[in-house]
Amino acid sequence: MHHVFQRFVERLNDSTEPESFQKAMAEAALAFELPCFAYLRMPREQSAPAALISTYPAGWTEHYLKEHYEALDPVIQSAHAHTEPFEWGLGADMFELTSSQKTFFDQASAFGIRCGFTIPIQDNRGPIAAVTFASDIRRHNFERSVRLNRGVLQLMAISLHAHVRRKLWRDPILNGVELKPRELECLQWAAAGKTAWEIGQILGISERTTNFHLGNVRAKLGVCTLRQAVALFAAARTQS
Repeated sequence: MHHVFQRFVERLNDSTEPESFQKAMAEAALAFELPCFAYLRMPREQSAPAALISTYPAGWTEHYLKEHYEALDPVIQSAHAHTEPFEWGLGADMFELTSSQKTFFDQASAFGIRCGFTIPIQDNRGPIAAVTFASDIRRHNFERSVRLNRGVLQLMAISLHAHVRRKLWRDPILNGVELKPRELECLQWAAAGKTAWEIGQILGISERTTNFHLGNVRAKLGVCTLRQAVALFAAARTQS
């Protein structure tokens, strides 16, 4: 399967949009006889949305994100608590479920998601993402592929996360300082040459709120002017 992984890495290198990342992983997963996958990036703050790239049914993923099921999902909770990959569902259960979680699994099963193999991804601040390969039943080929290719699948998950984080969902860390998502958005648009009024129009917030977020950015970065903050942002992008 070396050629499958090599092809996967090549496609990751060429990918710049969620759709191209989805196709790259979907193609590799099918080559390993794994019918579908989901990459979930967990929010640092409870109020922030999760981010998802997957081949799960669209009806389920839309419902999942809308209901913020990442806070309820036993698989994701287990990914928070474990560093090693794990299997779940239909004979591989490792969860003590609440009534709400049982309802959650019943809903997932209705969309053909009944069992899987999940790979937690963590950094020095804790869990940040998880990649799951899932199936509707515990087919022999599914189990065999997971058993034989655990190491490769883990490497694929880490590679996908690294490329997606760098190209799509850059962590809001600048000069060792963590910015809130809205602060980073305002700074990104300021770096693109937009005024506070224009940024407000783009993000659907007032000019006053925009200036409030940009003021927080300056204070966190320890600079006096927005131009200095933009310069730090540009320098960080060049180095990453």
